[in-house]
Order: sequence, then structure tokens, then C-alpha cells
Amino acid sequence: MAPIFQYQQSTPKTIQCLVEKALAKTTKLEREELILVGASRTDTGVHAWGQVAHFITPFNYDRLDSIHAALNGVLPSDIRVRELSPALPEFHARFSSTGKIYHYKIYNDIIMDPFQRRWAYHSTYRLNAAAMREGARYFVGQHDFTSFVNASNSDHPRSPVKHIIRFDVIELGALIQLEVEGSGFLYRQVRNMVALLLQIGKEAVPPDIVPMVLAARDRKELAKYTVGAPPHGLCLMSVKYNEELLEPPSGCRATSFGRHHTISKCKLPFY
Repeated sequence: MAPIFQYQQSTPKTIQCLVEKALAKTTKLEREELILVGASRTDTGVHAWGQVAHFITPFNYDRLDSIHAALNGVLPSDIRVRELSPALPEFHARFSSTGKIYHYKIYNDIIMDPFQRRWAYHSTYRLNAAAMREGARYFVGQHDFTSFVNASNSDHPRSPVKHIIRFDVIELGALIQLEVEGSGFLYRQVRNMVALLLQIGKEAVPPDIVPMVLAARDRKELAKYTVGAPPHGLCLMSVKYNEELLEPPSGCRATSFGRHHTISKCKLPFY
């Protein structure tokens, strides 16, 4: 399954490919000049409310709201640029990131809410949220997540040691929302953690299976108990950066949140 925020000349087109084409059309620059970089390479089927990307132009814009409106005017209706902001030269969407927040939604009822079907995984089995909450606590802290990473085609192997800041299990009626914040995540790590918590919620395995699987440092150990959770329940909610990197360069134009909402300092609610 191809990463959705990565340039690929394929069908269906990736998000990065479509955004680059929209940028090229509105800026009159080639993609090689724009050098668009996303903060996270989300898989096909995974949603992103808080994806961050940067691109380069050889000139400054007098008004960002004009190019913002133009970009959203040429993008497909299911892709939108929520904010457009000038950035410091040292800002890098991927390498400047200090952390990410993901949400995974589970609709836990016999009948699926049709309005949730694209954004939440449907579990008809009554889940034990308290047991899931107990299991999630074992993920918090610094661990080697080798058991929870799938093999990828990346040319740059990443350290399997990651720090999970929080992993909350929140009940919202029939909806169970898993919220995980960490310093960074490996390929399919979040979906694999969620998959094990689902088995804990079904009471197929106890909560203390989590440290046992972590300690094994072997993906085959997790495979004894579960397969990865489906992608459509997962959403990248926020990418975190140090505040000083979000300060606009001196003399820059105002950040654009759209035609009718413009402020002078970048301040997304998720930051």
C-alpha cells in the first residue's frame, strides 16, 4: 500500500502528487523548484486533519489569501489547504517536527452509524474500554517498538526506539476514540498498537500482553495475536513544532486561513 503523502506517478494519484500539481498551476513553477515536503507519509486510507508541508518559491507573495484561494480552487473537493503561512528558512516540515498526535476511532455498536463509516472502524463486539485503557498505559514511555513496525521500502532505516507521551482511551457514546501522542511513529506502528488494544478490548488477551510483545522485539510475536487495524479509522490530527520555528519571518505577509480569516501570527489550534 503506497504512502499517500509521497510523490508517485500512479493511479490513483497520491495526495502529494495532487497538491504539487495544484501548486505548479498556481505558482507557475515546476515541482522540482517547489520541493514540496510533507511532515508524515500517511498510508492509503488514513486521514490527515493536521498534515503539515513546506514548499519553496524564489519570490514573496503580496497576499497569501489569493494563492490560498487559488490552491483550494484547483484541488479535488476532498483535499483542502487549511492554512498557508510564510516560514523561516530553517523550518522543515518533517525534520523540525518534535511530535505527532493520531486519533483512531472505533464505532462500537451492533448497527454502524452511516455518517461514521468512512472515519471509524466498526466493531460489533462489545469492547471493554477499561481493559483497553489499562493496556494503552503500557505503551507510554520510551520503548523499542520493533514488534509493532511493518517492513517498509524506505532507504533510511529508522530507530525503533520511540517515546509515547500519552495514549488515551476515551468513550464518547458508541464511539471509542484512541488518542496517541509521541515523539514520532514507525511504519504502521499506530495501527498495530490499536489492533492489539482491540484484542484486549474483546478480552481475547489480557492488558499485560503489551509489555510481553514489546519485550520480544519481533513482529512475528504480534502476529500471533492480531493483524493490523484498518486504515480508515486513523487520522493524523497534529504535528508539533517548537514555537520559535512557527514565528513568521520579519516583514512577512499575514498567515492565511482563507478569504475571510487572516491573522498576523501562525497559531493553529492543534499547536
